[in-house]
Amino acid sequence: MNIAVIGSGGRENALAWSLSRSPECDNLFILPGNGGSSKYGRNVPVDLSSPFDDIKEFIKLAKIDLVVVGPEKPLTEGIADILKKTKATVFGPSSKAARLEGSKAYLKEFLARYGIPTAKFRIFDNPGMALDYVKASGRGLVVKTDGLAAGKGTVVCGTMEETHEAIKRIMIDREFGSAGERVILEEMLEGVEVSVFIITDGYDFKWLSPAQDHKRIYDNDLGPNTGGMGAYAPVPFLDEDSKKVIEENIIRPTLIGMQKDGCPYSGFLYLGLMLTASGPFVIEYNIRLGDPEAQVVLPLLKTDLIDIITAAVRGKVGRVNVELEKGYCAGVVLASQGYPGNYSKGYEISGDLDDESGIYVFHAGTRKRQDGTLLTDGGRVMCVSALGSNLTEAIIRAYEKATRIDYQGVTYRKDIGRKGLKYLEQSQLNQA
Repeated sequence: MNIAVIGSGGRENALAWSLSRSPECDNLFILPGNGGSSKYGRNVPVDLSSPFDDIKEFIKLAKIDLVVVGPEKPLTEGIADILKKTKATVFGPSSKAARLEGSKAYLKEFLARYGIPTAKFRIFDNPGMALDYVKASGRGLVVKTDGLAAGKGTVVCGTMEETHEAIKRIMIDREFGSAGERVILEEMLEGVEVSVFIITDGYDFKWLSPAQDHKRIYDNDLGPNTGGMGAYAPVPFLDEDSKKVIEENIIRPTLIGMQKDGCPYSGFLYLGLMLTASGPFVIEYNIRLGDPEAQVVLPLLKTDLIDIITAAVRGKVGRVNVELEKGYCAGVVLASQGYPGNYSKGYEISGDLDDESGIYVFHAGTRKRQDGTLLTDGGRVMCVSALGSNLTEAIIRAYEKATRIDYQGVTYRKDIGRKGLKYLEQSQLNQA
C-alpha cells in the first residue's frame, strides 16, 4: 500500500512513524514533512494551501492508496473533499464536518442544539458589545477566537481586567488576524482537563488512549498558552464509569448530531474535556489528533493503525478490536527560546537524536540543510516520547533523553506528568 501523510509537524511525524511500522505499508510519503520525517519515508515538498493542486497531482503520479491528513487547516479548507475526487482513500473529515474546529461559534451552537454539556457562552462580533458584556458580568471569562489560531486562540482570564485586555488584543489589535473577528466569551469551568481521542466512521467509534496536555509555557501552568509543551497517556483519573458517561453524554450525541446536520464525521476526533463535579463538559473539539498528544497516544497503540483507518473509511470501525500497550507514555516538547512569542530559528541541533527501545524523537519545527545539518525551524522543535511500565518510569526516560539534545535557546517544562503522579500518590494514600 502506498500511503501519504499530509503535514509537517510533530503530530505528522508520529503518524508517519506509526504507519511505517505496518506490514501493509509499502511506500510512505510525507507531504511536505520536516527535518526528521525522512527516517520514516520520503519527504515531498508541496504547497499545503488550497486548492491543493500539486498534492492532487502527486497522489495520482505516485498511485497513492491512502491519504492521512494531519493538520486542521487543510481539513477546514476542504482537502478531504478535494482529494476524494482522486482514486485515493482519504482519512479525514469533510469541510462541513471540520467546522467543529474551524469555527468555535459553530461548535458552541452545535453543542447547545444537541444538549451536549459545555460552559455557558455568548458570541460577539462587536468589540464594544463584548466589553460591555464583560463589565456587566463583573468577573473573568474565557475568551476564544472563532477561527483557527494555531492552538493559541483561547485566553483564560482570572479577572474582568484581563478579559478586557484579551478582547482588545484579539478584536481590536487583531493579534490573530481574521480568526478573531468573532469571539466566544464563556464561563470558566473548574475541574481536571483531559484529552479524549476516538477514531470514527461517522456512526461507530473506537477509543485511543486518553491523554493530558500541558498548554502553558512554564512549569506549574504559568505563562501564556502554547500549542502544547508536553503530554502523557493514559490518564489515571479517567475510570471506566467516567468513560461510559463521556460516551453516552458527549461522543454518541456528537456523532448523531453531525448525521442530523447532514455531515457525518469521519476521522480522528479529539475531545478536549473538563471533568467537573457535575460531570464532563466539552471545552473544545479538534478535527485531528492533538499535538503533542499524538506523540504519546500512538506509541501506546498496539493494533495496526492502518487496519483501524481502513475499517473506518469502510464504515466498519466497530468491528475492529483496538488493543493498547500496557504502561504509560510521556512526551516532553523542546521549544525555541521566546516561544510562543517571537523566537529565532536556524540554530544547529546536536546530541542524541536517534530513536531507541521505547524512546522516540518526533521532529516538529526542524529542517535539514543540503549538507545534512539539522536546524531549528519552528517554535516547537521536537517532542521526546518514552514508554514506561509506570508513569514515573516513562517521565524519567523522556527527560533523560531530552537532556541529551541541545541547541541554542532550548526550552522545555520540567513538570510534564506531575498532575498524574500526584493523583496516583493520593490514590495510594487513600487506599492505605
